[in-house]
Amino acid sequence: MNAGPGEEYHSEDEEYHSEDAFLGGRLTIRQPRAGYRAATDPVLLAAFTPARPGERVLELGCGAGVAVLCLGARVPGIELRGLETQPAYAALARENARANGIALTVHEGDLRRPPPELRALVFDHVIANPPFYPRGAATAPRDPGRETAHVEEATLGDWISAGLRRLRDGGWLTLIHRAERLGGILAALEGRAGSVLVLPVAPRAGRPAGRVLVRARKGAGGPLVLASPLIVHRGESHGADGGGYAPETERVLREGAALEPGDAAKYR
Repeated sequence: MNAGPGEEYHSEDEEYHSEDAFLGGRLTIRQPRAGYRAATDPVLLAAFTPARPGERVLELGCGAGVAVLCLGARVPGIELRGLETQPAYAALARENARANGIALTVHEGDLRRPPPELRALVFDHVIANPPFYPRGAATAPRDPGRETAHVEEATLGDWISAGLRRLRDGGWLTLIHRAERLGGILAALEGRAGSVLVLPVAPRAGRPAGRVLVRARKGAGGPLVLASPLIVHRGESHGADGGGYAPETERVLREGAALEPGDAAKYR
């Protein structure tokens, strides 16, 4: 099955869940038909995370497990954990890990008050796709599961603080968020993490970035680097590209490649 992120192949008797292919079919993820459904953002987040074999990774707000399992599929020999506040999504993440043969421990709880067994651990990497919208936003979804995933209960600053607390000194925090929230992300990192790499994600060449990928190193003092944008789709319009991805994005989304813009490795 060579489906793209979030493309469905499911049996007709699955009334409440679909089975969706990621990484060109290397992963099959069960997701609710209604509620929060992952697409390209968690795949890009996983690809931008510079994890190596033997390291320990935590995803805050792991949902059904797409980002952390994409990372596990790309990097063998890493220890994966997730924290999820919604029990139904935590259960799906565990089920998806088992079905794909990837070891994943999922903790349930609020990132502002994590369970004791998680507070006892430190990590080499923390990754997150925080909710996009402030509470009360007009664009907030009505479905409870989607609302929890998309609308802030904890603030963006809470997410970043929680991630930094779980990191060892020199560990990496990696986020994906709306481009308009970049100022808030950088403000929350100020004085606490450095060597910040920002990768704008634009839908097409010449279009404004709608997302930013950001990674920062706890306790580091290196400069901020603004990378050239990642272009998601080829062509100037949907009609011109036939819905196809640009080559670099295709390698990430279909083949599970790492996302390393330019000379990013030298800023680690």
